[in-house]
Amino acid sequence: MGIRPVTLCTCQWADVPFDELCVLAKKMGYDGLEVACWGNGIDIDRALEDDNYVAWIKENLNKNGLIMKAMAAHIIGQCVGDAPDPRLNNFAPAALADQPEAIRAWAIETMKKAARVAPKFGVKVITGFTGSPIWKYLYSFPQTTEQMVEDGYDEIVRLWSPIMDVFRENGVVFALEVHPSEIAFDYYSTKKLLEKFADR
Repeated sequence: MGIRPVTLCTCQWADVPFDELCVLAKKMGYDGLEVACWGNGIDIDRALEDDNYVAWIKENLNKNGLIMKAMAAHIIGQCVGDAPDPRLNNFAPAALADQPEAIRAWAIETMKKAARVAPKFGVKVITGFTGSPIWKYLYSFPQTTEQMVEDGYDEIVRLWSPIMDVFRENGVVFALEVHPSEIAFDYYSTKKLLEKFADR
């Protein structure tokens, strides 16, 4: 492993069984994984309760000479900040389909659990998205008022502050991927978000 390890974010590989993915990632030359928290990646609820499961994840990493420096929680975080959107049914548990408030509540609690699980793996970074209640207003017509934008940012701060509290309690940081469809999608929107979260 070089000075700067090269890791594979497994979000696009979440359908591959974890033990098989570890073998494949090593064969492709990666030093480690940024493991998705859905599909065949890390099962957050199971990791919270089952130390044998945590040990199995670590064992598969270790025997393939892989490290895990981060966990990826993109689709869970998306469900926190998005306005009601039927496409979130694809991200949340099937039992919550077409229940936007239940999906949001699940996502908030799951992000908090992820912060509690990360230390079990020696992970201090969780990557992801925040979602956005105002991305749908990006196009300039009908006109979007400044107040609508401010309200959207304030909603993200309101929704994410309790999550960030749990991250802080567990010594974990949230690494936001600046991305289209997120509240922070370019330099200026990211600067604004960081100013809103000034104490974090």
